[in-house]
Amino acid sequence: MTSGESHPPRGLGSSAGARAVGRAVAGRVPAPLVFVASAFSQYLGAGLAVSLFSLMPSTAVAWWRLVVGAVVLLALRRPWRRSWTRQALVLAAAFGAATATMNVIFYAAISLLPLGTVVSLEFLGPVAVAALTGRGWRPRLAALLALLGVVCISGLGVDLSEPGQRAGVVLALAAGAAWAGYILLGRRVASSGAGVDSLAVGMVSGALVYAPFAVGTAAAALTSVRAAAIALGVGLLSTAVPYGLDQVVLKRLGADTFALLSSLMPATSMLVGVAVLGQLPSGWEVAGLGLVSVAVALASADGRAPRPTRV
Repeated sequence: MTSGESHPPRGLGSSAGARAVGRAVAGRVPAPLVFVASAFSQYLGAGLAVSLFSLMPSTAVAWWRLVVGAVVLLALRRPWRRSWTRQALVLAAAFGAATATMNVIFYAAISLLPLGTVVSLEFLGPVAVAALTGRGWRPRLAALLALLGVVCISGLGVDLSEPGQRAGVVLALAAGAAWAGYILLGRRVASSGAGVDSLAVGMVSGALVYAPFAVGTAAAALTSVRAAAIALGVGLLSTAVPYGLDQVVLKRLGADTFALLSSLMPATSMLVGVAVLGQLPSGWEVAGLGLVSVAVALASADGRAPRPTRV
C-alpha cells in the first residue's frame, strides 16, 4: 500500500532515489509503530470531519475524503505508467469499493455516536478476521481479550432504547464488516506488488461509486476557505497517509496479526476524541483499553507471523 520515470515533476518526491530511501526507512521501522502513526492520522482526520457535518451529510464528507485521497495518490503514484492486467484492475477496484464503503458507513456512524464508541464496535470486524485466519492459541486468546475490551469500551455505554444510538450501533457493525473486507483485500493488493498504485486506482473507483450519493450536497465544502481546508485535511490525514502506511504494514504482517494490531484503534480514537472533541473516557473504557493492549502484546509475540520484507 514502482516504477520510475526519467523526469518526475518537482515536489512529488517520486524519484527512484527517494523511493529507495523510503523503502529502506520503512523496512527499518517496526510495523506496529507504522500502524500507530497510521491510526493517529486516520482519527485526527475523523475528528476534523465532525466539524463538517453541520455543512453537509456524512456521505458527502466521506466522499470528499475519498476524492482528496484519490487526487493525492494519483499525483504521487501515476499508476497509468504500470502495465495492468484485468485481474489486477478488478482487485484494485474491489479494494477501493470496500474502502469507500467502510469510510461512508463509518462517517454515518460517527454522526450518531462518539468516535471512540464507533471505532470499538467497528473493531469487531478485524477481530473476526483474526479468529478465522490466525493459527494456534495466541490469535484466538488475543481475539477473546480484544472482544472483552470492546465490550468494556462500548457495550456498557450505548443506550439501545434511543433510535439514533441504535442506528449508530448498526452502522458501526456494518463498517466493521467492511473493515474486515478491507483487511483481506488489502493483504492481497499488497502481496501482488502493485501496492500504492492499486490503492490509487481503488480510491478513484470508490469515489466514482459513491459520487451519485454525494453530488447534490458536496459543493457545501467549497462555500468557504475554512471548509475547503478542513475537507482537504480530512482527505490527507484520513486516506492518503494512513492507507499508504497500511500497505507497508499489510505487506510485512499476516492478516491475523494486522487485525489484532488494529486493537490500537480504539485507544488512538479515544485520545483524538479527548483532544479534539472533548470526549472523556469512563472507567470501563480505560479497562477496555488495558484488555486490548494485552491482546496486542499476544499478537506481537506470535512467532509464526510472516517475516518482515522490504516494501
